[in-house]
Amino acid sequence: MRAAAEIRARIDTTKPHSARFWNYFVGGKDNYEVDREIGDHIMEIFPGLVDVARTSRHFLGRSVRYLAGEQGIRQFLDIGTGLPTADNTHEVAQRVAPDARIVYVDNDPLVLTHARALLTSTDEGRTDYLDADLYAPATVLEDASETLDLSQPVALMILNTLGHVDDPVRARALVAELMSGLPSGSYLVISDCTATSPGMVAASDAYNSSGAVPYHVRPVDEIASYFDGLELVEPGIVPVTAWRPDPDEADAPAVDAYGAVGRKP
Repeated sequence: MRAAAEIRARIDTTKPHSARFWNYFVGGKDNYEVDREIGDHIMEIFPGLVDVARTSRHFLGRSVRYLAGEQGIRQFLDIGTGLPTADNTHEVAQRVAPDARIVYVDNDPLVLTHARALLTSTDEGRTDYLDADLYAPATVLEDASETLDLSQPVALMILNTLGHVDDPVRARALVAELMSGLPSGSYLVISDCTATSPGMVAASDAYNSSGAVPYHVRPVDEIASYFDGLELVEPGIVPVTAWRPDPDEADAPAVDAYGAVGRKP
């Protein structure tokens, strides 16, 4: 881990930050006044964003349980980790499969300060954290290979992160490069906010005007394009509330966030 003083020097508390902003929406405490101010403002514009944040987290849990339980996946590469909350990827995976290995990847200094909370593991499994960048997929794969066996299937998780890539063509290329380094039988899990209502578009515009690193909400077909060449798991690309919901979530309304799971042939 980097020295604490060096990490703190990288934390900018004068502008909102997506990881802290999202943490506020899911009920966490790792955020600053500037994050809460824009969060409250956006809730006035579009209260539904809180539901997006919480149901996206539930989608993560269901997809990890499906992969670890029904598909026997034992390795997870989670890029754009965000701040630790309840039911992080390793907790969900190792609850199903205690021998699961998880590598988290993020380049946010505040996430780094909390990384030790992500490094708990069962004795049979292992977790690791990389202070690395989505824009350097070759480096991510090389460093992840110290914990994961990249000759065996891996679940690549990229949740609520690709909206930070301003060019959708580049976003697709980054996903494709990461998947190209994983073997047949690997899976891709993606969810992202979508431009599927005027309220979500207005919320995105307000957030991007706040001085934060912009986050682009996209049409559903652009989210679908990340899965080109993969075999989509039923029910395909749907609102995150509709992806294999638990019985108590079966009647949850659609939200402006879509997700899917795809298998590499």
